[in-house]
Amino acid sequence: QVQLVESGGGLVQAGGSLRLSCAASGRTFSRYAMAWFRQAPGKEREFVATINWSGGNTYYADSVKGRFTISRDNAKNAVYLQMNRLKPEATGVYYCAQDATPYRLGYSLDRFGSWGQGTQVTVSS
Repeated sequence: QVQLVESGGGLVQAGGSLRLSCAASGRTFSRYAMAWFRQAPGKEREFVATINWSGGNTYYADSVKGRFTISRDNAKNAVYLQMNRLKPEATGVYYCAQDATPYRLGYSLDRFGSWGQGTQVTVSS
């Protein structure tokens, strides 16, 4: 029943940076892994990054490894995605998601039960 709200998207030139935020409601935020997915126009939603319940373990898609950093602040019920050295192929709607099972590091679409509305990221050439 968690509600997720993303923010921080916008238009940025290639090579620039953006920081996305996701605010979550509910009392059980800290029990679940959180992840970011993205969807380009006409394409399937794809995995970007995930972080476990405590923030001690992370996993990234190869396409963003070394440039994106996922983090969380359980005291604030928030998860973040710092995106550096952005490329045009990063353009899309970015979604925050909560794993459907507690204490699991999820990274596949079917394992996430709650989704935000998304925030648009556009990287110009």
